[in-house]
Order: sequence, then C-alpha cells, then structure tokens
Amino acid sequence: MRDQRDLTDGEGKRESGNVPGKPGKGRKQEKSLGGRCRHDDRGWMLNMRFHHMMRAFVTTCMACGFLIGFSVMIPSIVSSAAAQERVEPERPVIIRGNQRIEVETILSHMEIARDQPLTSETLNAAVRRLFETGLFQHVRIIPEENTLIVEVIENPSINEIDFEGNSALTDEDLDQIISLRPRLPLTRSSAEADAQAIIEVYRRTGRYGASVEPVIIERSENRVDLVFEISEGELTKVSSIGFVGNKKVSNRRLKNVIDTSESGPLSWLIGGNVYDPDRLELDKELLRQHYFNRGYVDFEVLSAIAELTPDRESFFLTFTMKEGEQYNFGAFSVIVNARGLDQEEFAVLLPSDLGGDIYDAGLVEDVADRLGDLAAAKGFAFVQVRPRIGKRDGELIVDVTYELTEGEKIFVERVEIEGNTQTLDRVVRREIDLVEGDSFDARKIRNARRSIRGLGYFSRVEIEPEQGSAPDRATLKVKVEERSTGSLSFGLGYSSSVGPVGNVALTERNFLGRGQIVSATVTAAGDTQVYDFGFTEPKFLDRDLRVGVHSFFTQDDRSSESSFQVDRIGFSPFLGFPLSKDTNYSLHYNIVHDDVETDATTSPVITADEGTRLKSSITNIIVHDKRDDPIEPTSGYRLAFEQELAGIGGSARFIKTEASAKSWQGVWDNQVIFSFEIEGGALFSFGKDSRINDRFTLGGDSFRGFAVRGLGPRDLLQRRNDSLGGNYFTVFRNQVSFPLGLPDELGIFGGAFLDAGSLWGLDYNPTSNSMGNSVTRIESDSLNFRATAGGLLFMSTPFGPLELSFSFPLVSEDYDEDELFRLSVGTRF
Repeated sequence: MRDQRDLTDGEGKRESGNVPGKPGKGRKQEKSLGGRCRHDDRGWMLNMRFHHMMRAFVTTCMACGFLIGFSVMIPSIVSSAAAQERVEPERPVIIRGNQRIEVETILSHMEIARDQPLTSETLNAAVRRLFETGLFQHVRIIPEENTLIVEVIENPSINEIDFEGNSALTDEDLDQIISLRPRLPLTRSSAEADAQAIIEVYRRTGRYGASVEPVIIERSENRVDLVFEISEGELTKVSSIGFVGNKKVSNRRLKNVIDTSESGPLSWLIGGNVYDPDRLELDKELLRQHYFNRGYVDFEVLSAIAELTPDRESFFLTFTMKEGEQYNFGAFSVIVNARGLDQEEFAVLLPSDLGGDIYDAGLVEDVADRLGDLAAAKGFAFVQVRPRIGKRDGELIVDVTYELTEGEKIFVERVEIEGNTQTLDRVVRREIDLVEGDSFDARKIRNARRSIRGLGYFSRVEIEPEQGSAPDRATLKVKVEERSTGSLSFGLGYSSSVGPVGNVALTERNFLGRGQIVSATVTAAGDTQVYDFGFTEPKFLDRDLRVGVHSFFTQDDRSSESSFQVDRIGFSPFLGFPLSKDTNYSLHYNIVHDDVETDATTSPVITADEGTRLKSSITNIIVHDKRDDPIEPTSGYRLAFEQELAGIGGSARFIKTEASAKSWQGVWDNQVIFSFEIEGGALFSFGKDSRINDRFTLGGDSFRGFAVRGLGPRDLLQRRNDSLGGNYFTVFRNQVSFPLGLPDELGIFGGAFLDAGSLWGLDYNPTSNSMGNSVTRIESDSLNFRATAGGLLFMSTPFGPLELSFSFPLVSEDYDEDELFRLSVGTRF
C-alpha cells in the first residue's frame, strides 16, 4: 500500500498544477483547452464527464496491475533475500599425519576456497603447492562427499650437520658452501645438491677425485642428523702442457706466459701446480695479451682443452692457436666528435716516433688512457675513447685512429663484492679506480679486473655491470673466488765457492685478508747463516704507497777468503711509491749493529775495524723498468740507482752509491736473446777510513770466473791472503742464450758470457812495526781490469732454474782466486 500511496501522491502532485491562481504548466494547458470549448458548453460538459470516466477507469486498472505485480514480486524478493542471508555450509577438512606443522599452515598452503569446485585440477594444484614448501615428503588429498581428507608425511627436521673426512677444507669453509641448516626440513634433493656443491669446490681446488656422500642418522621426534662423508682425494695436477699452431714463439716461452704450469718429477717433495678450470680463461687472456703486445693482431686461441688421464690423477692441457703475421705501427690519428673539445689538443698526445716499430696493444691502451684523462680534466667525464685499428695487409702495417665520442651518461650507483670470504672488501675496492657516483668507464673496469687478478689472491675474477635503480645507474658486481696465498718452501742448492746452500721460507701474501705480505726465511750457505723477517703493506691507507719493515740477523764466517767473522743484526723500515707507470721510488732507514772478530793472522786493515759499531743510514732507490717480461725478458731495459747516506746518528759516516743499466734484445723470433749490462759503485767515507763491512766485493755471481771476493785489493803478507774489498767497482756483463736443439719439454738451454771489470781503492795507510818492517802487503789497490769468458747451461728443475757456468779468465792477476766451474740456482738472465 506504501507503493500505491506514493504513486497517488505523485499523481496528485502532477494535478496540483491545475489549481486556479497557481502558475505552472497545468494552468497554461487549462487556458489552451478553455479557449477551444467556449463555443459549445454542452460539448464541454460531455467532454468533462467522459474525461472523468476515463480517468477513473485508468486509475482502477493501474491499481489492479500494481497489486498483481506486487503480489508476484514479493515471493521473488523474499526468496532472493533469503538466498543472500543463507550461509553455504562449511566443508570439513581433516588433516592426518602432521606432527610439527600447524593445521592452519597446511590449509593456507593448499589455497582451496570453501565454495571452490573440487575438480582434479584444483586438488592436483593443492598437492603441488604443499610439495613446493619442502615441508612434506608425501601428500595425498582424498575428497569424500563434502569432506576433504589430507594425508601428509612431514620431512624430518635437521637436528645437526657434521662433516667427516675433510682436511683440505675446514668445517667452517664447508658450512658456508651448503644451504641446509639445523631446524630446516631435510629433503633428498637438497642434501644431494649440497653434496654436489661441496664436490664443485673441491674441484676448483684441484681435487677432481673428491666424492661426497650425505648420510642421515635418525633421531627422536622426526629429527635427523645429516653427515657429509667426504673423500677428498689427491690433488689433480697438470702433467703436460702442449701448444698447437705456434710457429713464432716456442712452447717453453709460452709455458712461462700462462699462469698454469706443469708438475715436476719431484712434486711430491716441493709441490706442483694443480689443475684449475677457471685458470684456463686467464691463460687464454694472457696468451692473447702476449701476442697482441708483440704485433700479432690476428692472433686467436682456437681452443683450450683439458683431458683427464685414465688414472684420473692428472690433466693434459692443449692450447690450439692461430698466430698470424706480425704487424708494425703505421700512422696515429684522432677524431673528436664531442662538442667543446679541440682536436689539436688531443693530437699532441699521439706518439710521433713509433712508425715502423712492432705493434703493441698495451701501448695503444696507454695512449687511449691519456686521451681519456685529458677529456676528463676538461670536464667531459662521459667521453668514450675507442681505438680503431686499420690493417694494411699487404704491408703488414697497422694504423691507429682514436675516436672520441660523447657517451651515454651512466653513473656507478654502488660496487658489490661477492665471494671474498677471507679478503677484506677494501683490499679489492682499492684496485678499482671507480667509486659510487663516478661516471661509468668500461676501460677502468677492464683495468680493475687485471689489477685484482694481479694481486694473486683469487683464482677467478669477474666484474659484471648490472642495471641500477634507474636507467642512468649501474651496479658493479665483482665476483671472486679465493685461492691459497700462503706458502712453505724448501730450497736446496750447491755453490762451488761455499758448498751446499739450503733455505726454508714461510710466506703469506694476504695476511689476515688485508693484502699484507709477511715472510720469514732461514738460509744456510757454508759457514754463513741468515735469518730474515719482512712485513710489507703494499697499499698503505689504501693509497699507492708501499710501507714495511725488514729485519735480519747474519753470522758470516769469512775465514775461507779473509780471516775474520762478522755478526750483524739490522732493522730497516721503508716506504715506496711509483713516480710514473714504469718508475718506482723507495726510501729505507737502516739501523745495523755489527761485530767484527779477528785473530792473530788477520790483516791489520781488517783488525782496525774490529769491535762493535752502530750504523744509522738512509737509502734512496729509484728503478725504471721497461722490460716486456719481469721473469724472462726478450726486449726492453732496466735502470737502477741506489744511494746510502750514513751518519744520521751512529758511528759510520759515508756515502755509498750504486747504479746499473741492463738491456735485452731477442732475435730470430726470440729464440736467441742478448743482454748487456753495466754496473758501478763508489764509496766515500768521512772522518776515517772505510770499513770492511761497507766496501764493495766482486766474484761469484757478480763476476763469473772468480770466486766470491776473489778479486780486488788483498793483503798477501806472509801468505795471509785476506780479501779487503774496494771503494770503487765497475763491471760489464754480456750474455747470450740460445736453444740447444733439445725438446722444449726438457727446459735445457745453452749460453755464453763475457764479463769485464775491476774493483779497486782503499783508504788504509800502510804502517810499520817497531822494527820498521811493513805489516801489510796490499795488492791491486789501483784500477786493474779483469776479463773472463765461458759457457752457460740453463736447466729447469723442480727446485727452480739451475745455472751451470764454465769459465776461464782472459785477464787476471796472479793473486786473484779463479773459479772455473760454478753451479747455482738462478734465472736465465
């Protein structure tokens, strides 16, 4: 009835407009109708009566229709409301088999709604989600009428994790490798994955025979102990390294280029290199650099294959390569495509004297660095320098063009270091010439990768740029794998002058992960014993500043060539830094206490120095090194200057200066190598004569063909034959080495040498005894040149390079002590 009343009210409102005197639409309509009906009042009355009859009829029909419709709609409305208020009955879920895991946790992982139809796809998805949690080893869902039955068997919980059989890796190391932890659920797949991860780490350390077996020990309350039983196996060494396709460079030379080396026949005694798969990539890069820096711009490493021997105890490595032809430098040019930069300013930095020289990729990169530094100094940090080489194949000439273009502005957002479990982050960061906020520079990243590898702390180094928080931001991911940096070495040799020589050295090159070097050495050579300790911080305050300390204690019995003994103890702190890329400077402070003991037969020249003395001095050393290889150079030169000033306290007063220059030159594809060296020194004393401990000596390795301290001033009175040393010396050394036609694997080469020089000068004034007889007989106090020549034999041994020299004097004095044969451990040059 409410709806009917509302409808009537609405109709009444529509008629309210017909009230006289009220303006509105109804009044206007009334006027319109009144105007037409005044002509016939009767028609008007009939018309009004008909109008009221029709109105009543229409009203009655509408009311009836409304009642009928309302009566029909009410059941539907009531039914709909009842349907909305009715709650779907809850589907019961029964969980069976759970012990530690709550029912709510299981239901949440199933993700089945109460009104969701139970299809096979829905149930399979729920089972899969429960398995993916890793909490269960068995899951089954059974629908029964309106009930779900969920049967589960929980994975056991890990109570404890142990490692057995490991010695090369500690429990702490292995614990960082695996992903499982106590109180986590144990699955067979996770245990096998952790076992495989341990095996991979052992393989990286060279133990390819390692095996790991996960063993489960059941405990109460569905808990287990997990034990990894480890068989480490022996180190898998490299028994042979071969090269295929090399015609310009010998196998022996290439073996010295790569980082991997062969194990010698006595590796069981002194240890040999082991196989590291990550090192193969480094070896290929070292080979490329070696050839590119020597003009072989077409060089390629086609493959590097490691074959495990049938006994699985060693590897055969084979590098297959294509050398190509050797190119020379042609013209250098620069193209500047960056607004605001003057091309002429950059052209000045281009080399102008290298035309015709052998192409050197390292030099090309150096020039590119200088161009980039100049652009950065002018405020163009995002300028990219790209060296483009153009080969003139017919002439074997390479033209180099440097293109400077404005690069995309990308900044380094952060630097992240991964894998350094021992080495501190800052030791790695200081080798990267990029910090947060710097402009992205691909060349600096390549240089950083080489610098980090050069530390020798890591077996693998990768730097991967990744997208940062914005398109113009980059994150540098530095991924490293650490290697052993400590060594305990034993040396054994023989010198024809002093007899057997042995030493024991303990060295740690990354002390406490700080990149510091600590070494201790004990050496015994004949009647001489040397105890040496050193500590070096190569990057003091994270700058390119090397500081350290060196201390030693020496007992030197010189009775074989001079009848006296010297005991010395010294302490020497130092610092060093580069003056340029190839020039280094170091400053040492030395404080040395020595004690000279003589006997009745000792020369008065030496007896005058008997007793104790304290020396306080500073030493300046400058070295300029342009060798192509620090171990076996084939070209380049090395200049060295050293000067010691004594008199800053103590009782010694002198200036001692030494200088040397040496050059190398290879011919016939570096199969034959010549070296030329000149060395000299001078000692100037103040206030008193020079002392026996300060004067120079020659012989042995410093002047082949003569015994240690075998030439120079001597006191020959009454056959005492005491070597006195000299204030001045000069030596010219000329040497050549060449192959003997033997297989490169033997590592045997021949050579010849020619040495010439002299040692002279004494401050001592001869005296006489009470009878007026001279107490000394000094010989060779003046400049008398000597010369020797001989043959050399170089042999690679497990103990290091062995050198045998056979020599004979060309020019000598009667009182000199010759040495026709010498066997020593050294290098080829």
